[in-house]
Amino acid sequence: MGKGPGLYSDIGKRARDLLYRDYNSDQKFTITTYSPTGVTLTSTGTKKGELFLADVNTQLKNKNITTDIKVDTGSNLFTTVTIDEPTPGLKAILSFRVPDQRSGKLELQYLHDYAGISSSVGLTANPVVNLSAVLGNNKLALGTDVSFDTKEGALTKCNFGASFINSDLIAALSVNDKGDTLSASYYHIVSPLSNTAVGAEVTHCFSSSVNTITVGTQRQLDPLTTVKARLNNGGKAYALIQHEWRPKSLVTISTEVDTKSIDKSAKFGLALALKP
Repeated sequence: MGKGPGLYSDIGKRARDLLYRDYNSDQKFTITTYSPTGVTLTSTGTKKGELFLADVNTQLKNKNITTDIKVDTGSNLFTTVTIDEPTPGLKAILSFRVPDQRSGKLELQYLHDYAGISSSVGLTANPVVNLSAVLGNNKLALGTDVSFDTKEGALTKCNFGASFINSDLIAALSVNDKGDTLSASYYHIVSPLSNTAVGAEVTHCFSSSVNTITVGTQRQLDPLTTVKARLNNGGKAYALIQHEWRPKSLVTISTEVDTKSIDKSAKFGLALALKP
């Protein structure tokens, strides 16, 4: 863990990664290559049913400036320019998409031993302004995430969160959707040697009185193979096995089963990531 509390997006992130990261019900292929001049080229193809989506991302690094340019099958051009630490602790991110003229955004992130601040503004005449701030340290953090639409003159997002971090346990609590949703998450390392961990997330929506409960676990079978599983109160069960068949290259097989509808066939996903 770092010295500071991190950004607002870090609150509850370990539990979310355990419960949702790497699960996939589609077929996805990613290949990354590096040129002698330091250019990184990543090509991704995803098959969703009968639909095939693809994109190519080019990353260029020059000292502390990183430029990402991505083109997808929808003829969209995404560009992100990141300036890392023009001053200590500060990061500036400029992003925009062509042909969407309203997609331009400038974001500033600042990390301190006792604070994490992120602010972004849309590069339009009537932008949406976002501000998130976290105060605390690497043990206890309190934060808020607020967005204001200057065109409508109203708050579009107002969230609050808190997290408690121990050597092997992380607990987080957040209030989202302007107070309509309450979420609590838990992450616990059971065995560091085998990277065994358990996690849970409970969400309550006040307007609909709906509760969502998700529990999951992961375990490292060997230094190259990891298995994960999760189950929610809706009867959906998920599992995956991920194997590093060569350095930095991963193959992941996922499955999804609806235990309340056994007549439905299970869904399977395959993700292959190749890096030299």
